[in-house]
Amino acid sequence: MHPEHDHAHDPAHAAHADRLLAQHSQALRARFPLPATQVSRSQRPRRLAMATALLVLVSGTLLWLDPAYRSERLVSQIGQRNTATLADGSTITLNTDSALDVSWHLRSRRVTLERGQALFDVSHATWRPFSVEAGNTRVSVVGTLFEVWRQPESVRVTVLRGKVRVDNLAVAAPPAYLVADQQIASAAAGLTPVTQVDAASSMAWKDGRLVFDHTPLRQALQELQRYTRARIALPDPQVGALQLSGVFDTDRADALLELLPGILPVTLGRNAQDEIEVRKLAAKK
Repeated sequence: MHPEHDHAHDPAHAAHADRLLAQHSQALRARFPLPATQVSRSQRPRRLAMATALLVLVSGTLLWLDPAYRSERLVSQIGQRNTATLADGSTITLNTDSALDVSWHLRSRRVTLERGQALFDVSHATWRPFSVEAGNTRVSVVGTLFEVWRQPESVRVTVLRGKVRVDNLAVAAPPAYLVADQQIASAAAGLTPVTQVDAASSMAWKDGRLVFDHTPLRQALQELQRYTRARIALPDPQVGALQLSGVFDTDRADALLELLPGILPVTLGRNAQDEIEVRKLAAKK
């Protein structure tokens, strides 16, 4: 018997196999071409540096644009108070018939007060300031306790603790800075002068109280109207000038109306529009 021929050690066979592999490799490259660019070992550090620079550029652009990534809405009904604690530990208390939106941005916290009145107890975060916009008014803080009341013709800002900056975005004028027990109003004409107030009394509504101290009845009834669905009318300017003092429960706004004749020389009645009309007490004959 002849021994089997060992092809693995046959030079001619090996050369033939190499030629076949080369042909198949060319065919495979033609059918499945490699990407046009190849990263060599020497290029890798350069590509890594470029990718890092691009990441830094994109991150910087996002921080500059400060996009919002989450939002939430808070609402209170007439006669209701609503308190919410935010993710950063800040607390917002809405007074009667109020609504606002909170938006969380990469480097800021923003609130838009749509209507009503809200008390903000802001958690300190220097790198992420907190701002409230109400119409053309913006209040900016880092950490403080303050109130913003959006009224039909103006926005009132009162500070109980800390310091806030108030800007009127409709008027080219310097901002105002408020500290504890100071108040300012912002209207179409700009900011009013800063005044000293008893902030605790101004914010008594958060505890369900209305505090009047020689307050004109017209103003007191406007405040009271916010806490009741009953419509109140005051046709006599002289009656509106009467002064009201006392501490009253916001949850019993209708009861306060009924108490008025025992406090001031007035009577209550219903008019043709089904409004509760506050009238001057007729002189006894």
